[in-house]
Amino acid sequence: MPELPEVETVKRGLAPVMEGSRIRRAELRRPDLRFPFPPAFSEALEGRRIVSLGRRAKYLLIDIEGGDVVIAHLGMSGSFRVEGAPEAETPGDFHMPRSKDTRHDHVVFHLETADGDRRVVYNDPRRFGFMDLARRQDLAAHPFFRDLGEEPTGNTLDADYIAAKFRGRQTPLKAALLDQKNIAGLGNIYVCEALWRAHLSPERLAGTLVTAAGKPKKELVVLTEAIRQVIADAIEAGGSTLRDHIRADGSLGYFQHSFSVYDREKEPCRTPGCTGTIGRIVQGGRSTFHCAACQK
Repeated sequence: MPELPEVETVKRGLAPVMEGSRIRRAELRRPDLRFPFPPAFSEALEGRRIVSLGRRAKYLLIDIEGGDVVIAHLGMSGSFRVEGAPEAETPGDFHMPRSKDTRHDHVVFHLETADGDRRVVYNDPRRFGFMDLARRQDLAAHPFFRDLGEEPTGNTLDADYIAAKFRGRQTPLKAALLDQKNIAGLGNIYVCEALWRAHLSPERLAGTLVTAAGKPKKELVVLTEAIRQVIADAIEAGGSTLRDHIRADGSLGYFQHSFSVYDREKEPCRTPGCTGTIGRIVQGGRSTFHCAACQK
C-alpha cells in the first residue's frame, strides 16, 4: 500500500494541473470503489474551482471552493494520471509500466485549466481506494482523521511527544510506530527503515524507550530523528514506488533503490562494521526486515 511519501509525491505531481482549475465534469464510471461514492458526488463538484491540494497521513485532500474537500485514498493499486498535456505522455524513464487498461479508469476529472482542457484520471485495478466528500471545517472531527497522531514531517513530532505516547506501553516497537493514533502516515516500509537507522529492534517494547519519569531516553531521541529523516529522504526521492504505485505523471521514484533493510532478507547489513545479515520476521501479519546483530 502506498505510504506517506508516495501520497505526498502524488499530491505534488497533481498540484500544478489541478490547483486553480475548474471542474467541468466529474465522471464516475462505477457506483463505488472500496465504498460507494457519496450521494450526488459528481453534482457537488461540477463547475467549481479547485483551491488547493493537501495531504493528511496517507490521504490526499482536494480543497474545492465553497469549503468542501475531496478525500482520496489510493488503496493498494490506485494511481492518478494526467491526460491532455504532451509532457504527460513520456515523462521520463520507466522501470515498470503504468496501468493503461481503461477498464480500471473509474473516475475522470474533466478540468478547465489556464493551459487548456486536461483530464485527471483515477485508475485502480483492485478498487481498494476510495473517495469521500467533507466540509473543511468538519475535517478534524471526520472519522478518518479525528484519532490521527502527529505527522512525521511536522515540527510537532519530537521525542517528548513520542515519549508521552509510548510511556508504559508493553507493545512491540514496530506495532507502536504503525499505530496511526501515535504517528500519522507511517507504514511498514519506512518503519523498518527508521528502526534500522536507529539500531533498535522491532520487537523491543515501546515503553523501554521512556524513563520512569516519562522522559525520552537517548535512544528515542535518535529514533525520532531517524523517522523524520527517512520520510524526508523518501519524499525527496519521489516515493518508493513499489509494485503498482506510480507518480502522478507516470514516472517512478527511486528511493526503493536506497532501501537499507526493507526486502533485503539474507543480504549483508549495511551498518558500517556490522557483520550481520538482514532477517525477516512476521509481526501482525506483516513482514519485518531487520538486522538482529546491530538492532537491539
